[in-house]
Amino acid sequence: MSTSKQTEKLQALAEQLRPLYNRLAGHPLYKSFKTVEDLHVFMEAHVFAVWDFMSLLKTLQRGLTSIDVPWLPSRFALSRRLINEIVLGEESDVYGTETVSHFELYLRAMRVCGASTTAIETLLKGLYDGAGWEQALAMSGAPEAAQRFVRTTFAVIDSDKLHATAAAFTFGREDLIPDMFRGFIRDQNEKLHGRLELMRWYMERHIEVDSEEHGPMALRMVGELCGDDATKWQEATNAAEMALRARIALWDGIAASLKTERVETFVS
Repeated sequence: MSTSKQTEKLQALAEQLRPLYNRLAGHPLYKSFKTVEDLHVFMEAHVFAVWDFMSLLKTLQRGLTSIDVPWLPSRFALSRRLINEIVLGEESDVYGTETVSHFELYLRAMRVCGASTTAIETLLKGLYDGAGWEQALAMSGAPEAAQRFVRTTFAVIDSDKLHATAAAFTFGREDLIPDMFRGFIRDQNEKLHGRLELMRWYMERHIEVDSEEHGPMALRMVGELCGDDATKWQEATNAAEMALRARIALWDGIAASLKTERVETFVS
């Protein structure tokens, strides 16, 4: 497929997804944050999306690059470069003078600002001990909305369709962070004397690399993997829609948790 034809296909796909993007960007969750305790509720669920993002990424790395010995060159020249670059940034970014993954940084941000890491650390321990992801997730005590989100992610991975995984990765994980939420983080960071600095850095870093580097390359990856195959384009569309609906459902669940918490606080 020619580059111009791929561009047309990608534009049509993005246009089809626009209503879902608009729902995410305007989600009432962003107006719900009042205190740092509200942020704790958000982070304790969202951290599972930060974690399972890496499984999407590693599925793509495994499918698009050669990790076997003896080595053979992958036929996906453009996409293998993109994935290797994203893996480098996500798994081994530079924060100050330190090399650290974004997931580990997010965990640290949770600890510094007082959010609980019990559920996500229970998941990790289960995986380290040899449990499958489903068992480890069930044992973790994660919020139900987060568990549903992770199950959707692995449904895409388990479909074993690289183009669908690429679409979920590209369109379903774009960080749509409204100014009001970023402003809330900045204000709370000042009130807490810098305890949200890691969280602020995490958000700004993702906005920077998604818009300037990884976003455009990820679009070309979807085009490369779908090629001239109409079925693949449809499956990519379905996967992207499923991923975005899962993100909306996660936001819905967190918003509901905030309301429940406020009612319980008021009653007590």
